[in-house]
Amino acid sequence: MDNIENLFERRLTYPDPVAQHNFLELVGIDQIKNLLTNSIGIFLNPKNLEKWGEKYHQGSARILDMVLRRPPLIILSGDVGTGKTHLAESIGDPIARKLGINITLLPLSLSARGMGRVGEMTKLISSAFEYTLSEAEKYKDQSGQPRAGIILLVDEADALAQSREMAQMHHEDKAGVNAFIRGIDRIAKSKVPAVVILCTNRLSEIDPAVKRRAAEIIEFSRPTKEQAEGVLDLLTEVGLTKAEISYLAEISVSKGFTYSDLTQRLIPAIIISAFPDKPVIFEEITELLDNMLSTPAFKENKNEFI
Repeated sequence: MDNIENLFERRLTYPDPVAQHNFLELVGIDQIKNLLTNSIGIFLNPKNLEKWGEKYHQGSARILDMVLRRPPLIILSGDVGTGKTHLAESIGDPIARKLGINITLLPLSLSARGMGRVGEMTKLISSAFEYTLSEAEKYKDQSGQPRAGIILLVDEADALAQSREMAQMHHEDKAGVNAFIRGIDRIAKSKVPAVVILCTNRLSEIDPAVKRRAAEIIEFSRPTKEQAEGVLDLLTEVGLTKAEISYLAEISVSKGFTYSDLTQRLIPAIIISAFPDKPVIFEEITELLDNMLSTPAFKENKNEFI
């Protein structure tokens, strides 16, 4: 496993104040955040689910075992800018605080595809899973309480776990997907405190065998009016009323704005357009919003925008 850490874009450890801020900044998706926090928490520390069963449902061992037998794989799917990667990169913080342990995030680099040489992709993916497994083994405790945990994050997962049913798929790519599946199965069988999260814009292109193994497949969509209001509520700090924010949210949703459109484009544009010599004025915001375009939707099954 020479230079194995080159496979990972970086190594993040939680709890982390920046990740905590980023997690709390994701508004309007509380149900998804709770589901993901609880699911990953159970995978990393299954003893907590057993304690829950003893407290509330004695005699529920078989149904709890069904939950615990699932592979520790979660797929986050959705359009560009809907917050899936942002959540995947910050979810380790609330889990670390909840479980009282350190959690390490290993974001797999697309360099894992290699240069296309025979056997290279398979070797790189296998090495990445082997490293994840060996690190997680260090944190496994005989008492069942983990000393720490690992999250292996695979963004743009369709580039590494694309369906082997595709007619034009190269043999090397198929071998890489096989290695990917074997890696997930090895982590599942080892019962180590590790979870794999896949993020994709094209769920239909993920291999069916990978999707079958997923404990959760969570779909992200563009924000509803209520969710957009939750994001734009920050504008109360510059004097906007709830009614004005509601109006802006309605227009934003009608234009198909993503979460990143709201947080990275609209809100900064509102502040910058008023800076440096006047306050934020609602009427000027509406004009700004009218002229702003949303991020184009990603067409699934094709490597292009519509």
